[in-house]
This record gives sequence, structure tokens and C-alpha cells, in this order.
Amino acid sequence: MDRRSFLRASAAGTAAAGLAAPAYAQGNRTLTMVTTWGRGLAGVHDSAQFCADRITAMTDGQLTVDLRAAGELVGAFESFDAVTAGQADMYHAADYYFTNQHPAYQFFTALPFGMTAQELNNWYYHGDGREMHDELGQIFGLKSFLAGNTGAQAGGWFRNEINGPEDFQGLRMRAPGQSGEVFAKLGASVQNIPGAEVYQALSSGALDAVDWIGPWADEAAGFQEIANYYYTASAGEPGPGLTLAVNRSVFDELSAAHQSVIETTAAACNVWTWSLFVANNARALQRLQQSNLNLLTFPDSVWDALGQASQEVYQEYMGDDLYKRIFDSYKASMQTSATWIEQSEGAYTAQRDRVLGI
Repeated sequence: MDRRSFLRASAAGTAAAGLAAPAYAQGNRTLTMVTTWGRGLAGVHDSAQFCADRITAMTDGQLTVDLRAAGELVGAFESFDAVTAGQADMYHAADYYFTNQHPAYQFFTALPFGMTAQELNNWYYHGDGREMHDELGQIFGLKSFLAGNTGAQAGGWFRNEINGPEDFQGLRMRAPGQSGEVFAKLGASVQNIPGAEVYQALSSGALDAVDWIGPWADEAAGFQEIANYYYTASAGEPGPGLTLAVNRSVFDELSAAHQSVIETTAAACNVWTWSLFVANNARALQRLQQSNLNLLTFPDSVWDALGQASQEVYQEYMGDDLYKRIFDSYKASMQTSATWIEQSEGAYTAQRDRVLGI
């Protein structure tokens, strides 16, 4: 019996026995949060801290969230297992770090050539997304919520210019999740390492290219000190969501009011984090434009190759029923949202920028 089947069977057995966890109606409780972020990483650690502080404040300390950054209790990529095993109570992370647990976790961060932040929110809150996130979490004993978004990410930092798809051949590159699988199809040697370790890997020469977040977080990390070419649009991460996931047994023990606080905090954090990144990215990009960096976009030949590779990656997972069901729902919602956004907001911003000379 595999891990997912075992968890399903365990849950069914508990339900059949009529067991119910006691609610924490009185007294205080400390919840340990682990993250995939090093302490102080711009934006993403702030997002986790927002959740921890708001849950603590909104419950008047009846729930106190003790945030442990990556490496302080468990390693960055060990946070999922720590929460499912009960070593920690919740995690704040990008779920695509856990596609080794189930490939469908990709949808709740970013699919290559997938949704923007607004499109993801449309699907999540007014489509099937939230229910499917919950269905996926149940397999592993988690209660999961979107709790942040970086907005559109940059294409990454490169030591050498990318003139065509052939330039990825043999390139040592940091790229997470299925985005990394896409670059691998173009011949890159892909590594997925925690954010706190990326600067050292690039500066030491262990990496030739880095896919991190965007101007603000990238500037704070210092990548402009190492790489000369910065690509400002990403095919792999057009609007990556972040997740707050709680051990399901722990969540079920909480009062309905405290459960609502966690859910509401996650939703607030989703909007707050997205705005935080977009506002700071604009200012950081202005600073980067004044440096000697080469600020570029990938040529069409690269976009075309990445698009073809993305289609190939999708197909490799269609044999998993849950992945396929989520993919179909995700794609249908994206098509619907894009149709209106392009004809309304897209048309408006194009005309606004033309008229005002932006």
C-alpha cells in the first residue's frame, strides 16, 4: 500500500469508528509554523510572518503561531513531511516544492504557461480551485489555503545571453517544479535548491542561471552582483501562489471561530503579499535599470520552445486522474478569465499607456 492509499484508509477507519477530536474551546495553544523560506528572504518570509502575526493577534493569543524559518526546525523542503507527520502544525510554502508528493501540487503555485495571479484567484475562489486544493490536501492529512502570491515573476538571471533554445543546452540552472522539467527538456541541467542557498550557488559558479522571484526579492538577494543578464518575463511562473497548510487533525481540534481566523488570514495574506511584491518590484526595477545590467526578454524562438516543452510535461502526468481533473478545471477557468481580461483590462491598459506615453 502506498502512502496516499494508507492515509485514505486511515481516515476512513477513523470515520468508521466514530472518533472525533476534541475542540480547543478553552485555554491557549502554540502552533508551530515551518516554512520553505530562509528568515528575512524578501517578500516570502514577510508573507509567512504576516500569517503568523495575524492569527496570533486575531485570537488574542489563544493561538500563538511560532514561526520557524527554513533550517531552524527542519530543512526548507522537509516542511511538508514535518506537518503531515505532526512534527510541526502548519507550513507556509510554495506547493510546487512538493510535486514529489503529488504532481497536482503544481497547480496551486504556478503551471508553466498557466495562470496569472488574478486568474488563479478567479479559479480558486469562484471556481473549483479551493475545493480541489482541499481534496488534494486530504490525501496527506492537510487543510490547505492559498496564502500569498508573488505576482508575475522574472525569467531569471543568466551569466550569458540567451539567443535561442540551443543556449539552454548544458546550462546549470536553478528552477523549481514543472518549470524545471520544462527547462530540462531544452537541455538544461536543472537543480531545485532552497532560496536561502541560491546566491552562494550562483556566486560560486555551481549554477549558470537562477530562476528566483522578481526585481525586489532578486535585488535583495544580490544576484545583480553576479549575473549580467536579467530576463524580465517568465513562462514558468506567471503568478505563483503560496500556501498555508495546517495538519488536518490539528485544524479539526480547533474551534470553528479559530478555523475561520486561519482561513480568513490566509485570504488576506494572499492579497497583501501580491500587492507587496508588485509595489516593490516597480521600484526595484527602476534601480536595476540604472545599473549596467542587460535587461531583456526571451526571443520568440525561446518562448515557442518553452511552450512546446510545457505541453509535453503536462502530458506526462495525465495518467493521474486527480492531476487530469484539476488540469481540465484549471485550463477551462483560465480560458474564461483570459477572454474577459484581455478585452477589458488588457485593452484599457494598452490604450492608457499609449495615450499617456507610459
